[in-house]
Amino acid sequence: MNFDQKDQNYFWETWKFHSKNGQQYWNFELPEELKGIIQSESDWEKPEGKAFLEAFDRAFIFDKQVNPNSGDRVFRHIRNKQVGEPKIISSDDSLSLKERARIALLNGFSFYETLQEPDGNWAGDYGGPLFLIPGLTIASYVTGSPFAKPMQVLMKRNLWNHQNEDGGWGLHIEGHSTMFGTIMQYVTLRILGEDLSNPDMKRAQDWILKNGGAVQIPMWGKFYLSVLNVYEWKGNDSLLPELWKLPKWLPFHPSKYWCHNRMLYLPMSYCFGNKVKGPETELVKELRKELYTEDYATINWKKARRQACEIDVFKPVSKWYTRLSHIINGYEKIYSKRIRKSALKYVGDYIDHEDLHTRYINIGPVNQAMNSICVWHKHGKDSQQFQNHVTRWNDYLWIAEDGAKMGGYNGSQLWDTAFAGQALLEADMEKDFPEMSEKIYHFIDITQIDRDPVDYQKYCRDTTIGCWPFSTIDHAWAVTDCTSEGMKTALLYNNKEYISKQNLIGLERLKPAVDWLLFMQNSDGGWASYEKKRAPQWIEALNPSLLFENIMTEVTYTECSSATMQGLKEFSENYDYRKEDIKRALERGAKFIQSKQDPDGSWYGCWGVCYTYGTWFGIEGLLACGYKNDSPEVQKACNFLLSKQRADGSWGESFESCVQHKYIEHEDGQIINAAWALLALMKAKHPNKAAIEKGIEFILSRQEANGDFPQEGISGVFNGNCMETYTSYRNVFPLWAVARFYQNY
Repeated sequence: MNFDQKDQNYFWETWKFHSKNGQQYWNFELPEELKGIIQSESDWEKPEGKAFLEAFDRAFIFDKQVNPNSGDRVFRHIRNKQVGEPKIISSDDSLSLKERARIALLNGFSFYETLQEPDGNWAGDYGGPLFLIPGLTIASYVTGSPFAKPMQVLMKRNLWNHQNEDGGWGLHIEGHSTMFGTIMQYVTLRILGEDLSNPDMKRAQDWILKNGGAVQIPMWGKFYLSVLNVYEWKGNDSLLPELWKLPKWLPFHPSKYWCHNRMLYLPMSYCFGNKVKGPETELVKELRKELYTEDYATINWKKARRQACEIDVFKPVSKWYTRLSHIINGYEKIYSKRIRKSALKYVGDYIDHEDLHTRYINIGPVNQAMNSICVWHKHGKDSQQFQNHVTRWNDYLWIAEDGAKMGGYNGSQLWDTAFAGQALLEADMEKDFPEMSEKIYHFIDITQIDRDPVDYQKYCRDTTIGCWPFSTIDHAWAVTDCTSEGMKTALLYNNKEYISKQNLIGLERLKPAVDWLLFMQNSDGGWASYEKKRAPQWIEALNPSLLFENIMTEVTYTECSSATMQGLKEFSENYDYRKEDIKRALERGAKFIQSKQDPDGSWYGCWGVCYTYGTWFGIEGLLACGYKNDSPEVQKACNFLLSKQRADGSWGESFESCVQHKYIEHEDGQIINAAWALLALMKAKHPNKAAIEKGIEFILSRQEANGDFPQEGISGVFNGNCMETYTSYRNVFPLWAVARFYQNY
């Protein structure tokens, strides 16, 4: 069979996308030519199987030099084939800017509707971090649960597509090479069948050895390599399960940690306490030789605990962490077997609890892979618990033109859908797209969390019923800004005549969300992400990661606070429930937002790139709680944004702004940054109409003939140093900015 004659679309279309109630996954379907030939995984070794996979691999070759972010072309091609072309209205430069804006909105929403799932949400590439697929691949290898051959091919292709010119890989797809990124990709490629006969593997190995070898990998890498059995557990600082049995009033008790960090320490402490490691296979023996600059048997593992490649270090460990690690490492020599057994039982039960509440999705991709290893170790490979994990791996995997990747969550479904709904309403075009509107409301309806964690106090949780998650109802971790945006979107749609009163998200359904949001306000007046701050900020001094900041305990954020304040204000304008409490919360929140404003008028964005994002939320938050457009704080913020507008009318901000905590220009204007800046300026009714019109002209100039917008630079961030791709942002925010212009200018 000659598959070389097949075009790219032929191979893309072997992937089928499925979505129900927000759950999304891809599965590979054999083309007709291979049915009857490929009946088991071993059949891929047949000549026909090899020929297909070679051509299949080439269909996903991707040039990161053009843009390391995928444009989600596979998904968009498949949706286009299923739904058809959007209805497009022609436009030309002879029309007024307002009329061209109207046409751009109709075309943009017409295109975006073709991507909407039947249940109302939008799916898309939520990749970016490069350490996620390696963690999952290590879990699959250790547990003896390999991925199907086509998925393995695309996992490898994705890693090759994102290799840097120096042979290494970064923490994320736009990042410089790091030891953590390079070793994790190297190990993954070896697991997936590559070896040093490949010159690109040799380049990667050379990078690793030149920079000191695997003893230089930061703490998370040491953990993964220990589980894989290519690094010794005694080369790790102790990850004591006994910490869970300490009194909860201690500020460093794991229950006080930021939930993502807590849910990582949970499986890490299980694996460390049990010294879990995979079998000593031939591959493991080879990796022990390939990854180190000295003989594995002679490595000083105690010294290796403190070693980390300088290139990787974003947040150096403090002297306080170093002192504490000496104590806990000393305890590891004398620990009580009885206490450890009791601690490990609690940790194992806690992992089972997290699995059941999230229906085996878990809070995120890192602890999903780690929990899978723990559940395999505790319950066995053939157990229903472990098989449930394996099934859920698919929820995190995404297929794009650069290959197969693991998302930073099981999607951003609720978040993206809420913003799309608000953009459509601000354009006043919900009647032009009635089915799209009904589906948006339906997804908001079915994604409101319907359960509290069982025994939530025992397992360090809060109530969640009535709130909204970032992604899906199965995930079921409540988030402040997601709850607020979900509630706000529901309220904005509630007065529309096409909303069924039978499914109205009314007062009784919203009371728990309001109660939770009011409870979630912190002593400084701000809101954090998933939970209230549970520990003093000084606990960040115990951050061992080297890679991330603000991971030890919750932090109050401008964005979460602003979103919450906007949601509470919208609620109080519709209902009298807890009106005085909301008023006081908004007053306190306003003081917090004001306190976070930098001297130049900007706000740092913790979840988006970066000052344009934070400043949009800062302005919207102040205005939501009574600040006037001409207040000094708002005007100073607007002046900051105007000072960053480029000659072509755009704004363009690099992800380096997040890392360096100062505004860094992108080499090109960015439609998403431009949209955030314009949304802020127009919300403040800034009188510089010329600047706003110039910005709108820039956005319109980037719209494509089918109503879509191009994928540009990376736009999401977490913990200051790792970036994420939001493919929905390129559609929603430019349209929202154009909508605000169309309705107000």
